[in-house]
Amino acid sequence: MRPLAADDPEDIGGYRPLARLGAGGMGVVYLARGAGGALVALKVIRAEHAADPAFRARFRREVTAVRGLSGRWLVPVVAADPQARSPWLATEFVPGPALAEAVDGHGALPVAAVRLLGSRLAEALTTVHAAGLVHRDVKPGNVLLGLDGPRLIDFGIALAAGATALTAPDAVVGTPGFLSPEQARARAEEVGPPSDVFSLGCVLAYAASARRPFGTGHAAAVLFRTVHEDPDLTDVPAGLRPLIESCLAKDPARRPTAARVRAALQDPRTRLARDAGPAGSAAEGWLPPAVLRLVAERSARALDIPAPRRAPGRPAPEETGTGPAPAAPAGGHAPGRRRVLAVGGAAASVLALGGGTAAYLTLGRQSGGEPPVHTLGFQADLSGADKADGAAQERGARLAVAHHNARTGIAFRLALDTFDDRGDAARARQAAERFTRTAVRAVLGPNTPAAARAAAPRYRTARTAMVLISLDDPRLDEDDTLRTLRVTRAPEEFLAVPLAAYLTSVRPVDRTAVIDDRAAGRVGADLTDALTRRPPNEGTTRVYPVPAGSDDFSPAVRAALADRAQAVVFTGTSADRAARCARALAEAGFTGPRLGTWHLMRPDFLRQGGAAAQGWVCGAPFTDPGSVSGAFRSAYRAAYGTAPGRWAPEAYDAVGLVARALESLGGGAGVSAGAVAERLSDLTYEGLAKPLRFTADSPRSIDPQQDKGYFLYQTEGNVFRFLGRSDRFTKHG
Repeated sequence: MRPLAADDPEDIGGYRPLARLGAGGMGVVYLARGAGGALVALKVIRAEHAADPAFRARFRREVTAVRGLSGRWLVPVVAADPQARSPWLATEFVPGPALAEAVDGHGALPVAAVRLLGSRLAEALTTVHAAGLVHRDVKPGNVLLGLDGPRLIDFGIALAAGATALTAPDAVVGTPGFLSPEQARARAEEVGPPSDVFSLGCVLAYAASARRPFGTGHAAAVLFRTVHEDPDLTDVPAGLRPLIESCLAKDPARRPTAARVRAALQDPRTRLARDAGPAGSAAEGWLPPAVLRLVAERSARALDIPAPRRAPGRPAPEETGTGPAPAAPAGGHAPGRRRVLAVGGAAASVLALGGGTAAYLTLGRQSGGEPPVHTLGFQADLSGADKADGAAQERGARLAVAHHNARTGIAFRLALDTFDDRGDAARARQAAERFTRTAVRAVLGPNTPAAARAAAPRYRTARTAMVLISLDDPRLDEDDTLRTLRVTRAPEEFLAVPLAAYLTSVRPVDRTAVIDDRAAGRVGADLTDALTRRPPNEGTTRVYPVPAGSDDFSPAVRAALADRAQAVVFTGTSADRAARCARALAEAGFTGPRLGTWHLMRPDFLRQGGAAAQGWVCGAPFTDPGSVSGAFRSAYRAAYGTAPGRWAPEAYDAVGLVARALESLGGGAGVSAGAVAERLSDLTYEGLAKPLRFTADSPRSIDPQQDKGYFLYQTEGNVFRFLGRSDRFTKHG
């Protein structure tokens, strides 16, 4: 919602405008209040259209048709005046979020929720079709979510069967990705009720999988796939797939009616009815908790209205007798989010085609219309050995998408398309093929070395940025051809930085001993080399190797203590071997600082090390998710019912980094993945966890920026207590 402009009318047909909801090529949509206090979404047609007698006639005809619609899951027209100097119409105002916002921010809905969603929408379409109308723009943005069920809105391009559209001939009216093949071919005479059923199938596939069945990317490509290719329903649950496939039949005659779709979803004898509840039930709790909280939040803020801007001489709200308007909401609604019944296709995606899909002209976003959607791919192990980190990263990314989309005045919306690669190379390549085929703007992940090495060549060929959140694989960095690789975590090779900071500023020492566990390979070698070349506190560092095949750390410990070591750094990555080293130090009576890296931060180290594992300090490339921001913690817990997991803030920041790149490129629908990849190398982004910056000297991995990318933890009881970012120790001691 936006405040009123000085030249906005004070009264329209007895309704007082309170705020602007959006503006498009056909007119302006206001949030308005009637004499009885009810809120409405009020659409006022622009003067240039109102001056056209033919337009007025068509507008009057369609208003007459839609005013007769009534149904529990429809948003009705409550008033209209086609004869006014500026024709207008008003519908009930629905404060709930759109399905698009819920799925983009929180992922696919549970099967039971999709069943109820489809049943209600099919019931609404049955009413529309019984009245001789076709909606023609059934899409996630036109489905609002309420606590008791969904609402179908925006009959702005609804059309009486057999009537002439309010658009030019040979125009595709609707939203690519959610329109039927007959709409994609611009065959208006063939667009009937089956077209809405096809769109409903697209919506249900999207709700069930968080993916569009005909992909994303260039509008012409999406239209081509809609007409000529089978839908991709890979991630749609098996129980829903047969019905959705029937809705998406290319031949309109082979699609079920809306009534049959409703019956299939409600029939208690079928799997599709399980958990959906009886027809007409209140369906409280039909959505997952995170989405229910979003619905409740929007409902609670429905009266949070921007204070009107008044022209000189215009009375203040308290002078009108209707009371003051509440202040603006913190999150607000995106412009046009509540535009309902925008007759004539205001702000709809309208593509004028010549010669089928061979050529196209997109009219683009009008002022206040719907912003373009940029899809980001997310690829990680969500079901294998690294599923905990993968799930935390996906949740952090989804939260960032939801927060971006909730901002007011955004130039574009974000969506997240997820692929579980299970850490497997073959599935990683499948993910890369899918994401590059659907033209995502960038890919977050993978989170395992095998998956990253398998997917990277495909992303390089497609010029798509592969933004690694938790992974730093030196073998990737050695491949000079991977020009679109971006790593947002601090490099593993500089893990000595936080340890040296601690031994210089917090527990200063002159003699440091490095227990070099040769089983750690390159990670251990890099840490040993760094501490040797630049000893902490400008003192001395001596190295005591332990062969990879040996489990006995006592000889190395005895040698270090014989040389009067004041601190010990363990270079290994095995929690079991670290526990053995810790016990050897305890048995030798060593009580000085003992340090390791984040690889030791596992329950096994604490359990196997016992008392000997207490007090160890670990350097890590990730922050404590609970320390970054109270707002982040609260939002994460509200969305997922748990505290944020490791790497969740970093994933949140990765989305913010890509969004910043899109913003710097204008955010328009034409921004390419290649442009985003290139732009990422020339940005500085202050994230929740740490600053993100790529430099000419470090084009793939972020610049450690004087150790701002590293953090310190200390074992205490059964937890790893967060000490802070290492640069703060360096600066403040």
